[in-house]
Amino acid sequence: MNLTELGAFLKSRRDRIRPATVGLPHGPRRRVPGLRRDEVAQLAGASVDYYIELERGSGAQPSEQMLAALARALRLSLDERDHLYHLAGRPLPRPGSAATHVHPGMLDLLSRLTTTPAQVITDLHVTLVQNPLAVALCGAPPATTGMRASLVYRWFAEPATRSMYPDADHAYHSRTFVADLRAAVARRGGDDQEANALVAELLRQSPEFTELWEEHHVAVRRSDRKRIVHPSLGVIEVNCLSLFTEDGRQRLLWFTPVVGTDSVEQLELLAVLGTQDLTVEPT
Repeated sequence: MNLTELGAFLKSRRDRIRPATVGLPHGPRRRVPGLRRDEVAQLAGASVDYYIELERGSGAQPSEQMLAALARALRLSLDERDHLYHLAGRPLPRPGSAATHVHPGMLDLLSRLTTTPAQVITDLHVTLVQNPLAVALCGAPPATTGMRASLVYRWFAEPATRSMYPDADHAYHSRTFVADLRAAVARRGGDDQEANALVAELLRQSPEFTELWEEHHVAVRRSDRKRIVHPSLGVIEVNCLSLFTEDGRQRLLWFTPVVGTDSVEQLELLAVLGTQDLTVEPT
């Protein structure tokens, strides 16, 4: 652990970023070439005092979750992300976990999607980052690690998760989740422990998953039309579109209204309602 070098590294990465790159206004009277410390704290979900301590190397020891948030806020490359973890004396997060490094290109696109719900997930359906409208539409995922971070796991292991879609749509989503998961498992290779463990646990827990898995259907979920049950606005019908990274392990999802439905007005209301009383989390 080298907290002094950690602080210097954070400052160097902060100085190189233009506010517009991360969706912040430039402002007429900036005194620093890059981001201010309070802006990094805001982007990472930390207090300003805590972030100042980090840059000073004065004793604050960031958690793995905070390091992941800082890597995203500062648009670090994968090598830079790894360097940050090494300086903090923390183990690198497992691929596919909720602390997975988000592809910088995905983050850049996400920051530009300010008028439509959008989020980045893994190929195992772990939510990595959301914009405010996606939180308003989908809800924030549970603050958990391990297998339960995957929506596919919760869909089959925790029935209450299914309330985000109308009952009539559950069988359809079960089939598409399993077909998409089978494609992801094959793409990762037979020795991928995370994917294999997820499948093994679902085979143990869910007869429905087992039946669908044994059908061997494969279909990457590139686009979809969904009905999302929102606690305040009712059922919202949306198009869900996907953009994939080169290795297929991450995808940017964004939601658009379905023409001829009330979803145009409903999505406009999301910005007014904010994130109050939200319980759904579709991917």
